[in-house]
Amino acid sequence: MGRNPVVGRQGPGHHAAVIPTEDTASALAVKQIRSEIGHPETMRRTLRALGLRHHQQTVKVPNNSSIRGMLTKVRHLIEVTPSDENGKLSE
Repeated sequence: MGRNPVVGRQGPGHHAAVIPTEDTASALAVKQIRSEIGHPETMRRTLRALGLRHHQQTVKVPNNSSIRGMLTKVRHLIEVTPSDENGKLSE
């Protein structure tokens, strides 16, 4: 019997990532904040497809509908911030 995945992950510090719309930013900085260990293979493959290979790694991805769908699938494992065209993070 497996453990309850919700135990210990409650409160404002453990909410899913908010993904900006295409109007808000043309590019996004995505940081993996939780490990892929213990999650289904499809989520692991989604992280790999986004370019996230290691825990705490940050990648810049375009903000389009296919990428936003991938981000939605793994939103509990990532942190998303808007990024400008030069690769700098927006405040």
